[in-house]
Amino acid sequence: MNQLNGIDRAILNRIQSDFPLTRRPFATIAAELGLSEEQVIHSLIRLKKEGIIRRIGGNFVPHKLDHVSTLCAAKVPGDRIDSFAAVVNRYPGVTHNYQRDNEYNIWFTFIAPSMAEIVENLIEISRETGVTDILNLPATRVFKIKAEFEV
Repeated sequence: MNQLNGIDRAILNRIQSDFPLTRRPFATIAAELGLSEEQVIHSLIRLKKEGIIRRIGGNFVPHKLDHVSTLCAAKVPGDRIDSFAAVVNRYPGVTHNYQRDNEYNIWFTFIAPSMAEIVENLIEISRETGVTDILNLPATRVFKIKAEFEV
């Protein structure tokens, strides 16, 4: 397991929410934490290389960008999980893709300009993979939480 030092923990705690929108955000973070901008950047580069963080970027509210989102669940035979996931992951609107210990064992989220486009993409995925049992579960109401935790 990767070891986090105190600087790593402070940076990770700081960047989880409310990333500074300044000309030099890493300098802003550094000043707040009593570090150098170089320390912040090098720490984040290392944490990304080690797979502790996946990315630093914006999260968008699909409907405010005239898009729709849905949660999908698929029943995928065990020997086809990797190939199914690879096909799903080729679609730019797929934001998450997880294997679960369940009858519906692959779950993924999909964002697109319309539900018709998502349905069309799910048909393509089904046609290419041979997996026909894919549930399309669009949200009827969103209960957004702040996913932040102390590291």
